Amino acid sequence: MRKMMLSALTMALVLSLGCGKKEEKPDVQPKETTTTTTTTTPAPKAEPTIAEVVAKDPRLKTLAKAINAAELSGALAGAGPFTLFAPTDKAFNDLGQEKINELLQPVNKPKLAGILKFHVVPAKVMAADVKTMGAKTLQGGNASVVVEGTTVTYAGAKVITTDIKAGNGVIHLIDKVVMPPM
Repeated sequence: MRKMMLSALTMALVLSLGCGKKEEKPDVQPKETTTTTTTTTPAPKAEPTIAEVVAKDPRLKTLAKAINAAELSGALAGAGPFTLFAPTDKAFNDLGQEKINELLQPVNKPKLAGILKFHVVPAKVMAADVKTMGAKTLQGGNASVVVEGTTVTYAGAKVITTDIKAGNGVIHLIDKVVMPPM
């Protein structure tokens, strides 16, 4: 038994010492190394979509509610490009609170969606590019764009603020809610 323990101990010692062999190191000159430093730039922050701009603009609170009620947030957050002729809160107030409440009812969602889509042109049209023309809307109808001197109207509504940029298009504020032709 003593011989077996001694043999096992000797074997463990030999294995732990690497069988008594020294590792040979080749005679190699160090090579020149080049260090590359890579800096990462954070990805550019994406511009907010038309839906996000509307949701944050204090002049467009009623429009934001209407977009949500008509379930158009996803469409206005899409790739686009879009031009939104956005009625301000004052424009909605001119309709009267009763009419606004009626349009926001779930039963009127298709009608509201049609009205809102009439305010959207599926192209990016900056103020500098506007001329008197007919504009095909997301609703499917045509809206007249008229330029007279420095005044621009969209389907009869006066454009009061231009070129609010969004990642998927542009927004122009108008002074009234326009109705699609029936």
